[in-house]
Amino acid sequence: MMNQFSAGNVMRNALATAIFMLLFSGLPLEAFTQGNLLITPRRVVFEGSIKTQELNLANTGKDTARYNVSIIQYRMNEDGSFVEITEPDPGQNFADKNIRFFPRSVTLAPNEAQVVKMQLTKTNTLTPGEYRSHVYFRAVPMEKALGDEETRKDSTGISVQLIPIFGITIPVIIRVGESTTKVTLNDLAVEMVNDTLPRLKMTFNRSGNMSVYGDISVKYTSPDGKVTEVGIVKGIAVYTPNALRRFQLDLKKVPEVDYRKGSLTVEYTTQSDVKSEKLAKAELTLN
Repeated sequence: MMNQFSAGNVMRNALATAIFMLLFSGLPLEAFTQGNLLITPRRVVFEGSIKTQELNLANTGKDTARYNVSIIQYRMNEDGSFVEITEPDPGQNFADKNIRFFPRSVTLAPNEAQVVKMQLTKTNTLTPGEYRSHVYFRAVPMEKALGDEETRKDSTGISVQLIPIFGITIPVIIRVGESTTKVTLNDLAVEMVNDTLPRLKMTFNRSGNMSVYGDISVKYTSPDGKVTEVGIVKGIAVYTPNALRRFQLDLKKVPEVDYRKGSLTVEYTTQSDVKSEKLAKAELTLN
C-alpha cells in the first residue's frame, strides 16, 4: 500500500508535469489560449514612450473560472524550452522590479472579459538594454459547495485526486535605448523522418543587447524556377542572453516538390500589421 509521503510525492510530480506541459504547448497565435482562458496580446513590450499596457482576458468556457496573477522568471534553453529560475543568468535582466500590475486575481463568469493593466515604474533607474519577466495566470480550482463532495467509498486506504492546474505565461519586456541586435540563420539542413516527412533544421545566431521575435517562412524553388511555399511558423523568439537557438519545423509534403533537388529560401521577419521587417534570410541548395 502507498504511504502518505509517497502519495504526496506522486501528486506533486503529476501536477508539476501537467503545469509544464500546459505552459509550453500553446500555439504561437496573437491571441494566446489555454483551457478556457483567452489572452490578447500574447506578449507585452514597453519601449519608447509607452508606459502602460493592457492584457485582455476572456473566459470562453461554460463555467466560472478564477485566476491568480503573478510574476515568474524564465531561462530559455537552446532548444526553445523554458526553465523557471530565481536569479538572472549572466547578461539577463529581470523586469519585475519595474512593473506594476492590477488586479492580482481575476474571476470570470462564462463569456465574461476583464482587463489586467500593466504600468512601468522607476524607469529612471534603468540602464540601456532589455529587461524580461513573465506574467503568470494560474487557474485556481473552484471549491465545491457543501454537500457536493463525492463520498469516499473506501475509508481504509489513501485516496489521491489529481486536479489539472491550467496556466499561461506572457512575456513582459522593457527595452531601454537603441537596439544593437543582429540575427543570422545558419546550419540549414533537411532530413527525411521515417523516409517520408521532410524536416528542416536551422540555428538562430543572435548578438546585441535585445531579443528578437518574428515569423519563419520557407519557400521551395524548383530547378525550373517555380516557387512554392512549404512552411511557416509564427512567433519565434530568441531571448537575451541567449546567443543561439536551435529550431526545426516539418515542411509540407507537396506532389510537385522534390526535396532532393532545387533550393529552399528561409526568411525571418518581424510581425506587423503594416509592413514587416526582414530580420534574417538564408538559402539552402538541395542535393
